[in-house]
Amino acid sequence: MPPKIFVSQPIPEPALAKMREYAEVEVFPWSHREISIGELESAARRSDYIFCMHSTPITASMVAANPAIKGYGITHRRDDVQDLAAIDAAGVPLLEATPAAPLPPDEYSLETGYGLNPRATSDLMVAHILNLAYRVVEADRYCRAKGGYFQEMTMDLMGIGVTGKTVALYGLGKVARQAVRKLKALDMNVIYTKRTRLSEAEEAELGIEWVGTADELIARGDYVCLLTNVEDANLTMMGAREFALMKPSAYFINVARGRLIDEDALIEALQNGTIAGAGLDVFVTEPPLTKDPYIRAELRAMDNVTLTPHNGGATYDSRGAQTLTIANAIIADILSRQAAG
Repeated sequence: MPPKIFVSQPIPEPALAKMREYAEVEVFPWSHREISIGELESAARRSDYIFCMHSTPITASMVAANPAIKGYGITHRRDDVQDLAAIDAAGVPLLEATPAAPLPPDEYSLETGYGLNPRATSDLMVAHILNLAYRVVEADRYCRAKGGYFQEMTMDLMGIGVTGKTVALYGLGKVARQAVRKLKALDMNVIYTKRTRLSEAEEAELGIEWVGTADELIARGDYVCLLTNVEDANLTMMGAREFALMKPSAYFINVARGRLIDEDALIEALQNGTIAGAGLDVFVTEPPLTKDPYIRAELRAMDNVTLTPHNGGATYDSRGAQTLTIANAIIADILSRQAAG
């Protein structure tokens, strides 16, 4: 009989189609919520492999449910979502996706997916900026709520726009660098800060301006975009003090990680008019801090906040290539076991 693979959430078809060539594949059917630990334990009992997305937990109870499982397909080892001690003690292989061969920073590959995720995430960040700049989500609600009638050139939906406005990039990693050329194409001024400043030649090539302190960066931005890595020293790096430094007309954008901000302070700043609004793709209530990610009611109630469900890499090309690498790792293990008899 073919081995059984359980996939922890719906994924693009190419990875599923490839796995179906070698195994019987079952997919968790729901997209409105995360799979529960109990459902993962049940899946482990009836499966030979579990295909895990990056935040799918592998708990000691899952391992105990089927210590003879042949493997867990993962993007990479993570001690914050995987019980590595229990996994290693049971001798269950973690089948890690093989990363694509790197390309120069400005290149990408549709075949391997290399370079697509930073681009997709930067696109989403720019989409948040444009939505807030022109109040697109609010305008959509306005049009739907008026029975089809509207006031042409209404003052109710005036926005600050993007032309000539300043984007403050707090961090300049892969996502931020991909965003720069798109922001410049929108005739925006781009300032940045990071631990290690670029050379003057690189700054000139990108058309960006170095700002020496985070406080100055935050104070100057019309759109303040958080793009730093998650480290212990960075947790809640944006709090009440930092939001108070922003212009009352400015917007805060976060496509990095929810743990980087004090979410209570952000909500207060939004409610009090300390800042004009926010665009959020990530939230404090996500793994590894929370098993079941959710968006707080206060944020969902605000018209001046655009919300996306941690979906920065959500293109068929990017997610398709990402999931295919995990599928290939599982298939490689199946073929290796078959060859060994």
